[in-house]
Amino acid sequence: MKHKGRDRIIELLDVHKSYAMGDAVVHALRGITLHVHRGEYISILGPSGSGKSTLLHMMGLLDVPTRGKVFVDRVDSANMSNDEMAHVRGKKIGFVFQVFNLVPSLTALENVMLPMMIYEVEKYEREKRAYELLERLGMENRALHKPMELSGGQRQRVAIARALANDPPIILADEPTGNLDSKTGDEVAEIFDELNKDGKTLIIVTHDKDIADHASRIIRIRDGTLHKMNKR
Repeated sequence: MKHKGRDRIIELLDVHKSYAMGDAVVHALRGITLHVHRGEYISILGPSGSGKSTLLHMMGLLDVPTRGKVFVDRVDSANMSNDEMAHVRGKKIGFVFQVFNLVPSLTALENVMLPMMIYEVEKYEREKRAYELLERLGMENRALHKPMELSGGQRQRVAIARALANDPPIILADEPTGNLDSKTGDEVAEIFDELNKDGKTLIIVTHDKDIADHASRIIRIRDGTLHKMNKR
C-alpha cells in the first residue's frame, strides 16, 4: 500500500518498540512520528540509551516496530515480504556504521564491490564503479589494501563508498565518527555534506553536537521520545 505523503521518502507513524529483558520490558521507542523528506539532511542527537540507534534501525528496515507504521518511499513496510524488505535495504538504503563492518579478508575495492554482486552487476562494471567511488573519496591509492592496512578514517571512507555502491537515494549512518579522532571525524562530516549536495537523503545518528550541526535539521531523542529542533 502506498502512502499519500508524496515528498516523504521515510515516514514513521506512532512507532513503538519494546524488548523483553528477563521479566522486565524495555520501551526503546515510545510513539515516534517522524517525516523525512527527499533530499533532507537530518541528525538525530541523543545520549547513550536514548533510542537513537533503534530509531535508525526502524527507518532502515533492520527491525520492525512493536506497534506503528514505517513507510519507505511511500510503501508500508508491514506489507513487504522479507525479500521485498531486503531489496529495499539493498537498492534504496546505504548503511554506514561506527565499527565499519568491512570484510577483513577482502581489499577495499572488493569490499565496495560486494553490494553490487547481490544484483549480479557484471564484474567489469562492479570494478569500475567501486574504483570511481574510492577515487571520489580519495582512496584510489588504497584500493588494493585490506582493512587492517588502513587507518580508521580510511576504513570509514571505504565503508561510505560501499554504502554508495548501488547508488541508493538514502544514506543512514549510526555514529559514523564515533571511532575517529576529531579531525578525521570532521573530514567524514564534510563527505556527508557533499553527498547531501548531490541529492542524497542523509540521516545521521550521533551524540556529537559538532557533527549534528552539519545537518539542516536536528532532532533530539531522549527516553524513546522525540524533541524536535530545526537548525534553520
